Amino acid sequence: MKKFQRFLFCCLFLFCLYISNAYSQQQEIRILHLNDFHGFTAAYKAFGSDEMLGGISSLAWLADRLRKEKPALFLAAGDMIQGNNWANLFKGKSVIELMNEMGFDAMVVGNHEFDFGQNVLKERISEAKFPFLGANVEGLDELKPYLIKELEGLKIAIVGIVTEDTPILTHPDNVKGLKFLSPVETVEKYTKELRDRVDIIIVLSHIGLNADMMLANKVKGIDVIVGGHSHTKTGRHMIIGKTIIVQAWEHAIVLGVLDLKVKDGKIIEAGSHLEEIKPKLLKKSDAVSSIVEKYSKMIDAIMRDVIGETEADLDGENVRVRETNLGNLIADIMRQTSGADLAIINGGMIRTSIKKGKVKVDDIYSALPFDNYIVAMKLTGKQIKETLEHGVSALEEKAGRFPQVSGITFSYSRSAEKGSRIKDIFVDGKPMEPDRDYVVATSDFLAAGGDGYRAFGEAIRVSNDFSVIGGTIKSNNLVYTDPGKWLRDVVVDYVKAKNKILSSVEGRIKEID
Repeated sequence: MKKFQRFLFCCLFLFCLYISNAYSQQQEIRILHLNDFHGFTAAYKAFGSDEMLGGISSLAWLADRLRKEKPALFLAAGDMIQGNNWANLFKGKSVIELMNEMGFDAMVVGNHEFDFGQNVLKERISEAKFPFLGANVEGLDELKPYLIKELEGLKIAIVGIVTEDTPILTHPDNVKGLKFLSPVETVEKYTKELRDRVDIIIVLSHIGLNADMMLANKVKGIDVIVGGHSHTKTGRHMIIGKTIIVQAWEHAIVLGVLDLKVKDGKIIEAGSHLEEIKPKLLKKSDAVSSIVEKYSKMIDAIMRDVIGETEADLDGENVRVRETNLGNLIADIMRQTSGADLAIINGGMIRTSIKKGKVKVDDIYSALPFDNYIVAMKLTGKQIKETLEHGVSALEEKAGRFPQVSGITFSYSRSAEKGSRIKDIFVDGKPMEPDRDYVVATSDFLAAGGDGYRAFGEAIRVSNDFSVIGGTIKSNNLVYTDPGKWLRDVVVDYVKAKNKILSSVEGRIKEID
């Protein structure tokens, strides 16, 4: 009997030892991550690089290969469905089909996910085979606060948060009825709720790197922050306290890879890097390539669509030297769309003319090839004069800064000294008042001080909350902004609505000697 008891005791001891060792074994998991894709499916030369990078088909092939090496999650940190024509012309439907094929596990909603309006966003969420997260968004039930996934025996919570500035980073109508709560308070709430239920807490964030760092400082218990919004290229992960922070640049130029070693439910080691997507060196996913090609062919067909007719040639050749009817048309559309008192744009944003007759989408896209959107801000009469002075300061060079305008007329003297060339200025037929505020429509490019338009840049930077993140301007001085719709698409919609357009030169800009 005693021998049998000793035998049972030994068996029990060995069993407990086995269980203890099994639990203490290290587990290795991998997190693949992508952010701020914005529908860029094709490779291109990134700023400062002579090499072609990107290509979602190549990234998809690499992601599949890396997932086969160890248990992995594939996460998207927002701003996926809006941006490039490949996404915009289908209101993000093309991107969701792509992401379904690529097997994403979760996505946090980014501020640009709201750019097509809430009804479209709900459609995109319903089409997705993965959850859209947004713990700090109230009023949109389709967004889930978090997801719990089991990987290699580990329970992993993924909490999604988006910038609380979203209401001023998209058109106000797109977020009507929604509340965007503090990311810090939201994450603190869910971290406390989940900490005893899971091994690892990941915050899938679309608030930007600086805000991620602040979040890690303020909220204890976050294991990993997978970020987006600031388009930051973090070559290796950062550690704030005990929180690991990563972000993977933009436009599928890189794929983020974070490898974790876990023991007893705790991360004991982390290694990360960004895999550059070099299409020359990588294979392509056939399934993803097929989706890309399908929508690309549809884009080609859309570009050939006739949207209206112009009753006169629209002059895009002389926009750098004088008033033109095409410059007037575009400036008028911007002023009317934003409800501004006047509009000032740079002639250089207009690249081609449009011939009399039928107008296709491609004609508008060729004339306005840049990714600009409409903003409007308050400028004093004095600042408007400074802006116009800059616009006519390089007449001899035929520089792109030459202004095209709406709601305003002015005269200038070519022979006068630079800075003193502008003479009479009238707004809505009345002499402009130097100390009065006027609402001025322009492009986001000029609003940020582009093409040397310092007065615009200074006016918008007066705001203590000014920032430009991922090409989107935030400022209390903005009266109107719609970063979710490119100017060229606004013009396309205008031509469709009018069907026939006739624009002429009206004497808005006069050279007096």
